[in-house]
Amino acid sequence: MTQDQKAAAFRALHEGEAFVIPNPWDAGSAKVLAGLGFEALASTSSGFAFTLGRLDGDVTLDEVVDHVRVLDQATRLPVSVDLENGYGSRPEDAALAITRAAEAGAVGGSIEDYDPAGEIYGIDHAVERIAAAHGAAERLSFPFTLTGRAENQIRGSPDLDNTIARLQAYEQAGADVLYAPGLRNGDEVRAVCEAVSKPVNVLAHGGLSLGEVVDAGAQRISVGGALTYAAVRAMASAAEQVRESGDFSGLRGPGPIKEWLEA
Repeated sequence: MTQDQKAAAFRALHEGEAFVIPNPWDAGSAKVLAGLGFEALASTSSGFAFTLGRLDGDVTLDEVVDHVRVLDQATRLPVSVDLENGYGSRPEDAALAITRAAEAGAVGGSIEDYDPAGEIYGIDHAVERIAAAHGAAERLSFPFTLTGRAENQIRGSPDLDNTIARLQAYEQAGADVLYAPGLRNGDEVRAVCEAVSKPVNVLAHGGLSLGEVVDAGAQRISVGGALTYAAVRAMASAAEQVRESGDFSGLRGPGPIKEWLEA
């Protein structure tokens, strides 16, 4: 598929039934998820940082661009990229992140309003950044799907009214999808969905069922770094069994890995 075709397919997903967009952390996990039948992929900043032996927020735009290229070339699926805060506080930084992600093959991407230095941007500044990202997306030759993220629910300021006000402002600034990680239950998801007119992405967690999220009106469900952590925990558990008791029962074969990797 060409990038134009991937972009069109990704847009179409947001106009149909609600869908899950899983988050691979490398080419192998992308191929597995494609082999399992998912229709689009989204990168995870924390999962990618883990592959480099770092914590979330400690990667560069150049490294992310290389990562996007790897994910895009791994499968035929559309790829949306977690661009964190755009790797800089200025609106121009957010715009550049969109442009470079698109050049690497992405057909969608998110810009958040949290700075790695520890602050949530004031709403006016955050809106300027989304507007600049939207402008960069508009200059592309294909329909890039821009997601505006409000981070306060997971950054120590869980004020749902403020979250909704931010998402409404990001919609007005040109975001195609709205996303507030950390919504705790179906009522909060519903409140967000009823307050905006663009598709809403929800971050999955154990306290929410897929049915609740869909019934509340969300269009897209992502898992963030959770699949990465599930894989790491499984590895650590098997390794601990080996170290502590010489028990190799946790070491399993690759399953249909050849089928996934050669698809």
